[in-house]
Amino acid sequence: MEIFFQQVVNGLSLGGIYALIALGYTMVYGIIELINFAHGDVYTLGTFFSLAILSAIGVSGEVHGPALIGIVALAVLSAMLLCGVTGVLIERLAYRRLRNAPRLAPLITAIGMSFILENVMQLWRGPSPVPFPQVIPNPSASFGGVVVSAKQVLVVGLAVVMMAALQVFIYNTKLGKAMRATAQDRDAAQLMGININTTIALTFLIGSALAGAAGFVSGVYYGTTWFFNGFEAGLKAFTAAVLGGIGNVAGAMLGGFLIGLVEAVATQYIPGGAQWSNVVVFSVLVLVLIFRPSGLLGESLPEKV
Repeated sequence: MEIFFQQVVNGLSLGGIYALIALGYTMVYGIIELINFAHGDVYTLGTFFSLAILSAIGVSGEVHGPALIGIVALAVLSAMLLCGVTGVLIERLAYRRLRNAPRLAPLITAIGMSFILENVMQLWRGPSPVPFPQVIPNPSASFGGVVVSAKQVLVVGLAVVMMAALQVFIYNTKLGKAMRATAQDRDAAQLMGININTTIALTFLIGSALAGAAGFVSGVYYGTTWFFNGFEAGLKAFTAAVLGGIGNVAGAMLGGFLIGLVEAVATQYIPGGAQWSNVVVFSVLVLVLIFRPSGLLGESLPEKV
């Protein structure tokens, strides 16, 4: 049982990263019904932005004392801001003119943006994995043989806090109401005086900023990054969003943690689990969608016309 509970802890920490990425997927899809395949690469870009900030201020290892909070805040907020601006630019340059185009056009454009970002990152940092400085000390505690590290607590805590903040923002602010109105009926929202372009741009800003935060956390958690990381992580995060109910913030969070748990348990208990974990993850998704097409927390809604 100790091994099982250890994998639960590992799965929750892995799922926290997926959940942060999935929040961006579900926000964008909820507003304009676009699967933004470039979102996973924005997450990787967040890791590179964080690394650049840390290198610029001369941080190459663990930081102790009061300076730790300031350095972590600077790296996270900078990555969130830069990724947010990147998301807005992507929406403005690649997606805005295609809103009323056949759905295949923006989908292909999203895949193209993904390739562009990957190649830009490859030119920037090279084709090989890049070490990420272990800024945060990582003490651990044992509970009945189950080891929980500080980095695991950080990942899960940050994911839960950001989801809660996003829920409060969406349901208790004027912009959040504008986003919900736009998601429900774009034309009616525009007739009511909502600036659709600004609302959609800010949705990309927030979703990409969350991916930037996930990028920093991922770098600290794994200790390395690579220009191609966003492909698999983005695919699993999108799976998490669909599993939980795409368009539902709490569903994206639930789906992220479930995908992390399934992956960790499959890796431990299936022979050759590291090779078969993806098969198990996507098999679970298929089964859920067969019996509940709207996802675990999604609602069956009529088609928009």
